[in-house]
Amino acid sequence: MARKRSDDKRRRILQAAVKVFARKGYFAARVAEIAARAGVADGTIYLYFRGKEDILVSLFDELMAEHVERASQEMQAVEDAPSRLRLIAEHHLRALGADRDLAVVFQVELRQSTKFMERFTASWLGRYFDLVGSVIEQGQREGTLRADVPRKLVAKAFFGTLDELVTSWVIGRKDYDLALLAGPAVDLLLRGAAAAGASTSGRAVLSVAAGRGGR
Repeated sequence: MARKRSDDKRRRILQAAVKVFARKGYFAARVAEIAARAGVADGTIYLYFRGKEDILVSLFDELMAEHVERASQEMQAVEDAPSRLRLIAEHHLRALGADRDLAVVFQVELRQSTKFMERFTASWLGRYFDLVGSVIEQGQREGTLRADVPRKLVAKAFFGTLDELVTSWVIGRKDYDLALLAGPAVDLLLRGAAAAGASTSGRAVLSVAAGRGGR
């Protein structure tokens, strides 16, 4: 029971940190504000985390690792690579679309520091790309995805497309279900934007809009 109370308090601190970081900005936020929102004493924070940076790192390491793990488990229910990519995309967009504050922290606050980006790339983001890469490799073996396109390029385009959708949603402040865009986004990524039967020179499997002019 004591362990459960400790886990609950730790999660409460992480949830409070999301609210404070989203509203105040990571660099302007103070540990005391996180403690107050979580309903704990300032010193209690340091029983669980070394400081503000450790809270941010733990937040994404744990929440996003949980997202990757759930997606990996659910992938077992579908067989072909395109369907698995759609499932991963739905998880990605649903995880951030369900919590605007979390999306703000991930899309805005996390990008303020090269050091943070390097840490996350080496941790959960690396596992995310491993998962996506394994599905792309499967698709290339089974013939549902082009084998002449580098897997890393496809994986980065996949993540970049979803990442841009979340950023547009955050900045636009519009209320719509991000997860509904997963299917069309993956379809665009795999099929391109050309109409069926159209002849294009050097048509690529990836059709990802450059820039953000469409917002």
